Amino acid sequence: MAFIVPQTRQPGTHCRAPRLQFSQTTPATVRVQNGRPFRGKLQVVSVTGGLLCLPVLLDKGAQVTVMFLTDAGLVLGTAEMLASISGTQQPFRFLKIDEDHQRRLRELIQASVEQKRHQQGSILSDRAW
Repeated sequence: MAFIVPQTRQPGTHCRAPRLQFSQTTPATVRVQNGRPFRGKLQVVSVTGGLLCLPVLLDKGAQVTVMFLTDAGLVLGTAEMLASISGTQQPFRFLKIDEDHQRRLRELIQASVEQKRHQQGSILSDRAW
């Protein structure tokens, strides 16, 4: 079952969805509407979108299928490519994503957020004031 990704940001607020920045290279495949696949690297991801490093930048507004494998499993969704931020980096936003794929993504990001909180708490408790 696929559904449209809701916009998590309310007008007038600056709250962003939690993001996961990968410590290791995470391969991703981007398939454009004509079926041509591009291999890239996923650098950052959230439940609303992410940032890809691509060999060829895609047109802003192009609708693509983004697929990548995480520790939580395969994540696959329909996305819109946004304006590039460098010669190889291009952000995207999810338009549609299967419920199971979105759950995997949420669990992965939540585990990362909890791990960072735990690490920061350990650092603070270990500091000599």
